[in-house]
This record gives sequence, C-alpha cells and structure tokens, in this order.
Amino acid sequence: MRHERSRDRGLSGLKHLIQCHCILPQYRNLDNPVFHSFVVFSLTDENGNVIPKAVKCNNCDVAHKITDFCKSEMILGIEDTLSVISIDDIRSRIPDKICEILDKHKCDTPTWEQTSDIFENKLWGSFINLSSQKVSGMTQIKRLIIIDTDDFKIEADMRQDDIVREII
Repeated sequence: MRHERSRDRGLSGLKHLIQCHCILPQYRNLDNPVFHSFVVFSLTDENGNVIPKAVKCNNCDVAHKITDFCKSEMILGIEDTLSVISIDDIRSRIPDKICEILDKHKCDTPTWEQTSDIFENKLWGSFINLSSQKVSGMTQIKRLIIIDTDDFKIEADMRQDDIVREII
C-alpha cells in the first residue's frame, strides 16, 4: 500500500523486498539455489526517490544500502548492529496500545517503521498487515487500521487466492 504524501515532510514510505546473496538452508542443495529475500521499509523524497539507508539481512546479518525499490548494494564494514534502526529505536514514536499489538503479533522492523510513518505523517485510515496465513487456496489476513492517534481497529478478512472456475 502506498501512502498519500505528507504535507509536512513530502515523504512517503513503502515496504518492498531486497535480495541478499545468502541462501536459506533448505535451498542449499539445489542445482540453482534460491537467494534469500527480505522485507524492508523505505521512505521516499518529494520526487518519489528512495532515501538511501542501511539495513541488515534477517538471515545472515550482512548490511545492505537500499538504493531504490527492490534494489540494494551490500555494504562491507558495518558489523555493528547499533548503526541500523531497531524496534527499540522506533517504539517511543508509537502509542503504547499499538506497541502492545505489534509485540503480540511479533511484527518485524519494517512493520514497526511503517507504523511509525503512519503516526508521524498522520496518514489516518492506513493499515498495517499484522499476520497472514494460507489455508486451502485462501489467505486469512489480519490487519490493524489506524483511524487517528487514539483510535484504531483490527479486522480479519479471507481472500480467495486460487481461481475457481465453475463448469457448466
């Protein structure tokens, strides 16, 4: 979901995937191994360009410089995890009730960053996906909708993933 641009900062944020050069253990023995991809949250400037930042792969801890949507460069020399944004860095920018929900659902750092962006830019009506689970060709999605600073609701929807064709 892409947010409306904030009138104050001219920035907007978006989750997207970055590919690392590491391989998850279950794919190591394949002839053509699948490289690991992980979700990141990036802000954009007033022209829609990604604002570069450093993130770490959630599998191997290698640092990446985000250069564009779905593009990164590996960074050598950043082994210190203190240089990358963490959930603890973000927590103080989000109301306690929302933090409890994000904690309960074990949300990742990009989800916390997205939530912080919604509050900082007053993007009321935006939602955060808390969890999803695939069941029999359908996906159950649970989302948190931020109505305003003190008001939110949680909804769950079932989405049909498989195309069902009726035979007549």
